[in-house]
Amino acid sequence: MNEGTLFVVATPIGNLDDLSPRAREVLGAADLIAAEDTRVTGRLLSHFGIKSRQTDHNEASVVARLIGELLDGKSIALVSDAGTPSISDPGFRLLREAHQAGITVSPLPGACAFVAALSASGLPTDRFVFEGFLPAKKAARAKRLQDLGNETRTLIFYESVHRIAATIQDLIDCFGAGRRAFIGRELTKLYEQCVGADLAGLAAMLEEGQIPRKGEFVIVLEGAAELAPANDSIDAQRLLEELVEILPGKQAVAIVARLSGQKRNVLYDKMLALRPEAAD
Repeated sequence: MNEGTLFVVATPIGNLDDLSPRAREVLGAADLIAAEDTRVTGRLLSHFGIKSRQTDHNEASVVARLIGELLDGKSIALVSDAGTPSISDPGFRLLREAHQAGITVSPLPGACAFVAALSASGLPTDRFVFEGFLPAKKAARAKRLQDLGNETRTLIFYESVHRIAATIQDLIDCFGAGRRAFIGRELTKLYEQCVGADLAGLAAMLEEGQIPRKGEFVIVLEGAAELAPANDSIDAQRLLEELVEILPGKQAVAIVARLSGQKRNVLYDKMLALRPEAAD
């Protein structure tokens, strides 16, 4: 093992057998393991009989000490509670400081919940965007989804058990009930569930208990259709006026944006002028 190296080690997101042989070797040989929570990592290390010393890495004062140890030639393995460090998990601060100090950083790839979900989703994987957790408050969540309205890449979100049903409904409100999607629940764990359907179908399965509201969720969502070039032959204002009479405002905006090529946020403002009650 090289001295003075910060190893970024992916750990299992459920099934402990997903820890790679190389990761076991590095964790066992490291001078120190920098953990998100030493109690959680301690259970993993105990399972594999690894005795390496641990410390937390979340506080700025700890990061400074860890950088000092790396500069002194110590090897440190960075881990989070589950999955790949710094992917919706702590670790960014230590990695940034290590790069700035000229320390060698070496990744050990492995489990990552959003990659696992994407790979199983059946949705396009050539271009995608990982959004992590959406805002907890409904208005902020709706605003973030509105900003993603014209995103053509596959979208990936993490969500908690407490907000999964509300978030699926918000996705319907923003993107339409027919948009294809996928839910990965409790991935690699005993009660793993992988379900693909349109958003309306997923909402119904959550409501009926076919998708239990238990565990951890990854949502993979089909991207928007590619925007057509601006079409001067379409009267966007007139079309919008007609559609807001029969459709929810956001759906009307999405349709007009696709057909006319005009920007969604501009059309959204026009829609609110027609229907102020549609504002969040």
